[in-house]
Amino acid sequence: MGADFDVVIIGAGAAGIAAARRLAATRLSFLLVEASARVGGRAWTHELAGLRLDFGCEWLHSADRNPWTGIAENLGVAIERLPPAWGAQYRNLGFSQAEQAEARQAYAAWSESLAKAPPPGDRASDALEPGGEWNAYITALCGYISGGAPDHMSAGDYVAYDEASTENNWRAPGGYGALIAASLPRPINLRLSTSVDSMEGDREGVLLRTSAGTIRARTAILTVSTAVLASGAIRLPRDMAPWIEAASRLPLGRNEKIFFEILDDGPFEPETHLLGDPRDARTASYYIRPLGAPVIECFFGGEGARAIEEAGVVAGYDYARDRLVSLFGSSIKLRPLASTSWARETYIGGAYSYALPGQSDARKVLARPFEQRIFLAGEATHVYDFSTAHGAHDSGVRAAGEAIAALASSAG
Repeated sequence: MGADFDVVIIGAGAAGIAAARRLAATRLSFLLVEASARVGGRAWTHELAGLRLDFGCEWLHSADRNPWTGIAENLGVAIERLPPAWGAQYRNLGFSQAEQAEARQAYAAWSESLAKAPPPGDRASDALEPGGEWNAYITALCGYISGGAPDHMSAGDYVAYDEASTENNWRAPGGYGALIAASLPRPINLRLSTSVDSMEGDREGVLLRTSAGTIRARTAILTVSTAVLASGAIRLPRDMAPWIEAASRLPLGRNEKIFFEILDDGPFEPETHLLGDPRDARTASYYIRPLGAPVIECFFGGEGARAIEEAGVVAGYDYARDRLVSLFGSSIKLRPLASTSWARETYIGGAYSYALPGQSDARKVLARPFEQRIFLAGEATHVYDFSTAHGAHDSGVRAAGEAIAALASSAG
């Protein structure tokens, strides 16, 4: 029995969509399979109460070299180039100018130490000043950036991302998730709500057993998260044990969002920002009225996101609101609007990947083709643009190119 498709792509997130875009420019037949009921993966623009909320990735990081910027322009999707307000504490509330300067200096010194005098054990926390006043602040920032804490994180991996990123962080007012979903080529062979249970090699290439039946393809592109790979949710060929082990060395961090609707403008000015408590590693980063919307976005990373996950969403709302009240006063009028739970998403299992100390090489291992029939993609396979939608995009293009070359070689 012959193959049903030349290529099957497992996972319709940013990497899978990018692979599909690359394959659509060829004459190869391909199928995109997604376990959930929507496309986009960790890119998800959720429409609620007339608002577009990015539950997942929101900022086009390194936007001047981010391929999604060009894709947006080709699709006629607007891009807002207004710089983020992250670097400022609104009205210096709870964080004086002098303290902000000290905290930023401590973070810069830590970052420089990671790059110029890497810790022998590659553990990022080893570069922190023992008992440093701003260690909690640095830990909170690591949580936002990487989803993990410095004591669990590879120093070299963190530096690779930091040195490659640019200062340009832009937004798609219609939503980053909506942009990525809109870029899916059409018409396309797409099967949603179809989970893959196992993959194995056969004479034709790859045999997939799914919740909707068996699929045969000459090659496959696997784009699922490291949490899914390491969990064994998809039974892979026994000889792929090194790939599964590499995924376990690249765990997904924790990042969650809580959204409040502003019922009365009160003290809230558009495009402002503050940290709830810069001396608490669990603190949220509060973005107020992004692009003028009547919303406060509370972003929790690392320890903060894990605490919310353990305590539950109601406790999360209470924690976030209590901190806002302590800064702005009890007269503020807010209504809980929405919250995320990426760590509990069955087909994802967290935010984005970070490397454990001494394990940054796992990214290259994970990106290797298996027997020139299974090709791996996803943000975790990128050696410096991991944890980003553009890193996922580029990995999908790379994996599609590898599949195309392998098919051409076998045909020749």
